[in-house]
This record gives sequence, structure tokens and C-alpha cells, in this order.
Amino acid sequence: MALSCVANELLHKIKQISILLPINVCLRRRFSTSSKQRDSQRHLTTKSSSEKLVGVVGLEIHAQISSNSKLFSGSPVCFSAPPNSQVSFFDASLPGTLPVLNRRCVEAAVMTGLALNCTINKKSLFDRKHYFYSDLPAGYQITQQRRPVAVDGVLTYSFLGGKKRSQVVRKHVQIKQIQLEQDSGKSLHDDVHSQTLIDLNRAGVGLMELVMEPDMSCGEEAAAAVRELQLILQALGTCQGNMSEGQLRVDANVSVHRPGEPLGVRTEVKNINSIRYLARAIDYEIQRQIGVMQRGGTVHNETRAYDSKSGETIPMRDKEGLQDYRFMPEPNLPPLIVFEDNATLPPGVDSSQAVVVQKIKEGLPELPSVKREHLVQAYGILPEHSFTLVNEEGLMEYFEEVMKATRKEPRKVIGWVMNELLGQLKQQDMSVSQR
Repeated sequence: MALSCVANELLHKIKQISILLPINVCLRRRFSTSSKQRDSQRHLTTKSSSEKLVGVVGLEIHAQISSNSKLFSGSPVCFSAPPNSQVSFFDASLPGTLPVLNRRCVEAAVMTGLALNCTINKKSLFDRKHYFYSDLPAGYQITQQRRPVAVDGVLTYSFLGGKKRSQVVRKHVQIKQIQLEQDSGKSLHDDVHSQTLIDLNRAGVGLMELVMEPDMSCGEEAAAAVRELQLILQALGTCQGNMSEGQLRVDANVSVHRPGEPLGVRTEVKNINSIRYLARAIDYEIQRQIGVMQRGGTVHNETRAYDSKSGETIPMRDKEGLQDYRFMPEPNLPPLIVFEDNATLPPGVDSSQAVVVQKIKEGLPELPSVKREHLVQAYGILPEHSFTLVNEEGLMEYFEEVMKATRKEPRKVIGWVMNELLGQLKQQDMSVSQR
């Protein structure tokens, strides 16, 4: 009964309000409010759709050091050797064996750091990174987590852009660090007999891990950066850079976001073994993540692999549970000390037995960027032509051989090389080195 009285009193007050405020005004205000809400929603929708999602790409590159022996043992390095024929007691992690650092590997890392404008740490440290794989017999990898040999570098790379893809576009990517570490062995899966075989020939081979900051936005930029790095390493002689033989292995960290907003959740595409596939894998992964976000889904932090047959990336394992590698200082290796010049050597230390930065710097060869400038100045050719001559394997050497054998003008020769020769080679899917 009491509730009924309260309801009647409330209804009476509502009628009084409607008398004081005409119904058409109420309707106008209600429609006006709804219209403002729709305009606001439309504005927000237009704003969010106009802010295009863009890709963000960082790279982790493992370069196998060109050395006759492994990083911490005297075992030889040979790609085609019979399984388990290049394995020392240390490589097999037998108890009581100790690491002995290979000076050639240190010099290669310092030389690479100098070529990439890095700061060389005069004192670097080794660490143990613990994880269990059947092809890692020690249960840990010796690496440089805390203080790597080189930091804070920059790689300048180029690619052909513009409407006709004839303009040389130059960009930069920051090198976070270069660290020395040992490679693992190989697991060979035998599906016929349902077993996994272990080859330790690669275990302990010296690697340089180069970490590139996420300064790239697409597969084309990442591919151009890796190609430039490959040319630099080959010019230095620190890595042969043959991706088909695993001498240069690339992991791509890919995410998408709207400019001005925090970076999105990244995925890692592992072990891409060619520059062409690298560009395709990154571009596919960017588009996949954009599609997921546009559908209102969530991009997961995971490891993926690139399937070259389907042109897609496929999930390998979830990375949401952060793996604890239990890093600890390597107790069997002292700090790695390099010296700026001979004047900084301690008394009694032979310079031939030490790593001297100035000596390595003086021995740096001509780098690809300098070669391109030399071609432009020496032959009067266009920058885009010199770019192609250096980037295509064996093409610069072939061009110079033709120039020595003929008296024709360089521009006529370069025109024939660019149009006729490269056109024929592309039709046959060949390179100049295969001619």
C-alpha cells in the first residue's frame, strides 16, 4: 500500500514537469543529444580508421664467424664434414674440460663492430644462458648478456624506391649490441624410424649475435638492411654470409601499432634462411596482425615460423610464459680485455698476442658504401646503377671485366648490363656468379 502511494506521487510530479516543459522541447533535446552522440561516435570512428596501423620490425641476426676453429676449442669448422667428426671433449661437454677463447673470433667481432660504427667495450664479460635442448649437451650456452663486446652502432642501408623504383633511398637502423656466443649442435629428425639424431659438429662454433633496434617498418627495409650487413661481413671476411648453409640466420621481431601510440605485442619469426623469404615473412606477419586487430582480436606473444610453400607464418610455441634462462657469470672465463692501441698495452705484453683496436681499424677494407661512391666517380654512372652493381652478387666484378676488355663508354656498358644481361638472368632465375 505504501509503495502504491509513492508511485502515484512520483507520477504526479512527472506530469507537472511535462506541463512546465513542452513535449516538443523534450523531443528536440532528446534528438539533439542522440545526434551529438552519433556525430561524436562518427568522429571517433573516422579518427581511429584514419590512423593507419603500421609495422614495426627489429632483427636478431646470428652470423657464423669465419674461423678455422671453434670459439672455445680447437675443433675444426667444416660445413660438409661427416656427423660428429668435428667434436672435441669440450664440445661434447665432458666433465673437466675448460674453454679456451679463440682470438680470431674476438678480432672478427671487433672488426665488425668498427665497420658498424659501434663503441668497442675495452672490457666485456661472458655469461651462461641455461636452457635444455638435446643438441646443447652442457645445458647452457656461453654468451655475453651483461656486457657485450660492442654496443651502440648504426647501419646505413639503401634500397631502390620511388614510383619507378629507380631512386636510391637511404635509411639507418641502430645496432644495439654485438655479442660473442657459441652455436648449438643440430637435431636431425628421422620420421621413418621415429627418432631424433644429434650432430655436434656445429656445437661450439663461434657466432656474432647482432641485435638491431625496431627501426624498420616493412619487409623491404629489413631485407635491404640484412643484405647490406651481408655485404659488409663478406667484405670484412668475418662471415661468409651464406644463408643456405646457416652462416647467417635471421629472427624478425614484428609488431603493429598506430603512430604515436605504444608498440604492440610482438611476435618472433624464427630462422629465416633467405633475404627474399625474410621480406615475404615480415610483410605477411604485419598484414596478419593488422587483420587480427581490425577484427577486434588479440595478437599473442608467440614464436612463428615461415612456410615458404604457403607464404604464411605458422605458430611454433607460445611465449606468454617468460622463460627464465638463469643467466650467471661464466666462472671458467676471465673478463675479455681489448686495448685501444699499443701505448695502452701493459708492460711485457706482446702486441701480436693481444687484440688492439687501432691495429684492426687500420686494416679495415673498402666497404660497400665506399665501393658505390667509387663506381660513380670512376665511371660516371648513376647512383642507382652503382647500387645494383654492388648488391647483385658478382655483378660489379663482371662489369669491371667488361670495361677492361672493351673501349666503349661506361654508360653504354652499364646500359647493356642493366637491361640485357640482368633481364636474361632474371628470366632464367640465375645470378651473375652462376653464368
